[in-house]
Amino acid sequence: MEEKYGNEKGENSVENGESTPYLGWQPLGRLLNIRNDLFDRCILMPGYEASSNIYVIRGDYLSIVDPGNDYTAFIELFDLGFRPQEIKKVFLTHGHFDHVMGTIELIKGYPEIIKEGGFELILHASIHSEFKEEVRKRGCKVTELDGGEIIDMSGFQWEVIHTPGHTIHGLCLFNPETKTVFTGDTVLPHAMSEPDPAAGGTMGHYFLAMRELLKRDVEHVLPGHGYPVANIGRRVIEETYICLMLRVMGAESGAGIKWLDGARFMVERGLFEEAIFCCDREIARDPQNIKALELKGICLNELGRNIEALDIFDKILSLNSDNIMALAGKGFALIGLGRFDESISCLDAALRIYPNFKEALIYKGMALYLSGRVDEALDIGPFRDEFVNRFKQEFFRKTGEKQESQN
Repeated sequence: MEEKYGNEKGENSVENGESTPYLGWQPLGRLLNIRNDLFDRCILMPGYEASSNIYVIRGDYLSIVDPGNDYTAFIELFDLGFRPQEIKKVFLTHGHFDHVMGTIELIKGYPEIIKEGGFELILHASIHSEFKEEVRKRGCKVTELDGGEIIDMSGFQWEVIHTPGHTIHGLCLFNPETKTVFTGDTVLPHAMSEPDPAAGGTMGHYFLAMRELLKRDVEHVLPGHGYPVANIGRRVIEETYICLMLRVMGAESGAGIKWLDGARFMVERGLFEEAIFCCDREIARDPQNIKALELKGICLNELGRNIEALDIFDKILSLNSDNIMALAGKGFALIGLGRFDESISCLDAALRIYPNFKEALIYKGMALYLSGRVDEALDIGPFRDEFVNRFKQEFFRKTGEKQESQN
């Protein structure tokens, strides 16, 4: 069967996402020059403008990841000797027509699939209900996911990752054993998908998706368009993440970018995870960049990651024991850890250097208040003002909610 794969010239080599043109179904292992059980059992039909890439995983049955929008792909697939009724699972990375319409083509064009019990269509719960109902009416099972599930496809275990951004219903599949991820349009080598507002796509959600993917040990990316990428999967995901940040910053490219400026830009917009990423880039270039370390510590505190923040501020203080930003940041981190006496001591050290340091005074008031020393806390003017202002805001918020409920 393998001799039928590929184009006549055999031009199907791939390296770091670059490739010569190729046609027809391609064995993934040969295409990427990687031998493992998954790649030996997976074949790819490269997509074009109106159709996504289509992946088929062989096992006791056939599983399809994105059936695309090209009816000729299935004609060629079955010409290779596969039978339509062997298809038992179809997974959709999202609901765009160039990825999903092959589902209907399979149901309508190959009645033997339904005669043999149909296949299981696996997708995100928020994909349009009309499409799901059409599939059910024609005799196939529909499984709706939210992300976080583990599913079996042709003998391989896949973690389902909800990756909104391009659309609200984006899903990726990650196989830890081979460190491989199907990314749909969430991550595309040498390109970036735009958020589609009509499908619930937003830039903010896109950042969440990138963070989730970066938590995994990814080596190989199998995208919805373009060539698969071997061995540099994490780098490809990071490049997409950086492109998103550049887009938000209005930058044309990353050439000459000042990562610390980027971090400050992200902080101003409440994007603390992205600010940390930028700080880490700057720290990788200069491990003793105090400003980058300070800002990273502040962001970690904002995210409630106080132990990590404590490590950062201790590093700064090992370089400069009188750094008041680090002393105040450490004091705040200690509050988050419930170590109030240590926090007060740290904040007092900052206030001995700069007695009017407002943030340190507010943090000290917080530490005193939370440790039960309320009168001492309210003796600190900046804390008292902050406390009263927040009390007023909360009071008016609850009063407004009560009035709305009465109306």
